[in-house]
Amino acid sequence: MIDLDKSLRTDCKQCFGLCCVALYFSASEGFPTDKESGKSCINLKSDFKCSIHNNLRNQGLKGCTAYDCFGAGQKVAKVTYKGCDWRDEKISSNEMFDVFLIMRQLHEMLWYLNQAISLKENYSIHDKIRTIIEDTEKLTYLDGKSLIGLDIVSHKNKVNVLLLETSEIVRNKVLNGQKKLPKIPRGLDCIGSDLRNVNLKGANLRGSLLIATNLRGVDLSKADLIGADLRDADIRGANLSDCIFITQSQINTAKGDSSTKLPKSLNRPFYWEK
Repeated sequence: MIDLDKSLRTDCKQCFGLCCVALYFSASEGFPTDKESGKSCINLKSDFKCSIHNNLRNQGLKGCTAYDCFGAGQKVAKVTYKGCDWRDEKISSNEMFDVFLIMRQLHEMLWYLNQAISLKENYSIHDKIRTIIEDTEKLTYLDGKSLIGLDIVSHKNKVNVLLLETSEIVRNKVLNGQKKLPKIPRGLDCIGSDLRNVNLKGANLRGSLLIATNLRGVDLSKADLIGADLRDADIRGANLSDCIFITQSQINTAKGDSSTKLPKSLNRPFYWEK
């Protein structure tokens, strides 16, 4: 199993500001203006540090504080391109940017797979999960051109099969012991909804639009939150310590406080309420 604290955590000091250049910034996703992919952010300095790092949210760059590359940036910088940055004339900057986007997908898969294999309920499929973790990890060490030629969709589908199976196993063990099953709003479109009185233990919230929802004090034990949009969701006092398939970027976009219970693998954002 991969060490989440090292391999899959963002380390900007070991990167070349790849997210500040390779990504498209959208005004609708926490940025003051749109920015084309491949164009350097105006706040990126020559040493790849951010000139307004300590003041990003006040400058309208909430998207930056929410973003998480799962450690893909340093992997591309130090391993794939062995320390050569995107300004080096010997390499193609566009290729490096494309590789970064692919690497991030692979590292995100590894994040979810490592969460899956840490669960006891799905022990019966741990061998399958362990095998695909090893296969995915090997892919992250391919050279740039091989990564670009990778059938990432096919591999993601294989990973998703095991994540779905894990979700069913884990959630069913919770649901089978409940007298009242979770009632999720139709279509999982809960934008702006008050869900404080909805039983969400063991709920399937995959891809749910939970934008600006009121989840204050809600118990989300064993709920599947993979891909759920938690932007501006109120999770103050909520229990997410035992939910499955949640990421740091999701937490970073929500509104929590010191009473919000988080999984040990995630950090409490510094800008949350005390």
